[in-house]
Amino acid sequence: MWEYTEKVKELYTNPKNVGKIEDADGVGHVGSVVCGDALTLYIKVENGIITDAKFETFGCGSAIASSSALTEMIKGKTVEEAEKITNQDIVEYLGGLPEQKIHCSVMGREALINAIADYRGEKPPIEDEPHGEIICHCMNVTDEDIRKAVHEKGVTNLEDMMQLTGAGTVCGTCIPRIEDIIEEEKSRCSVTPSCCDEPMTNLQKIRKIEETINAVVRPALKRDGGDIELIDINGDDVFVRLRGACSTCMTAQVTLENFVQEELRKNVSPKLNIKLA
Repeated sequence: MWEYTEKVKELYTNPKNVGKIEDADGVGHVGSVVCGDALTLYIKVENGIITDAKFETFGCGSAIASSSALTEMIKGKTVEEAEKITNQDIVEYLGGLPEQKIHCSVMGREALINAIADYRGEKPPIEDEPHGEIICHCMNVTDEDIRKAVHEKGVTNLEDMMQLTGAGTVCGTCIPRIEDIIEEEKSRCSVTPSCCDEPMTNLQKIRKIEETINAVVRPALKRDGGDIELIDINGDDVFVRLRGACSTCMTAQVTLENFVQEELRKNVSPKLNIKLA
């Protein structure tokens, strides 16, 4: 169990500035909800000063706390002042983070840089495909590299992944994450329907929904102390109940819409809608 400071606990249980700025002047996105950590940062700028900042994140308590801290740190600062904020500044603001969770502060720093670049017109729009989250910082290997290795090269174990990509061969701290991604992609292969499949019957659709929740969604949520329970299916409406840490998380709705619903739409049917029971 990680040791968290009181500041981290405060900003995780009662995060500030959660949400989306519809008319944001800059938007920065890092990570991917598929791999378990993703952050979108929105900033509003007037006369060179960041007047508002909000975030949407999917991830652990450290990711939520780091994102919340970042928005508080940059509001009221000039763009140039905000640009100088480092991930270490975020860690210090929080009173420290476990070594295994430092990447959450790195995500915040990267999202900030991307949002400022977007404000200046220096990068593609946010809807462009992200390049993925760096899983192995030593070898600069992203989650997309690992997922492609599973699907395109048929890699299904850690040893082969290390040999092919070099991930996990230096400090080794990323190995648990690499193993998780490999297992997720192996499960995904078993539940992803072919685009050429015949229309599903109601019974087939129900089974696909159950398979996707059990094989893809639940493992991702359980890594951060959460869980999900399938309650009912009515047509294209899927009713669920969040359990564990997810049941009290302030960003639960983001998790439902940006992760659970997207996985069901991708693996079962694009018409499905997720709802809380």
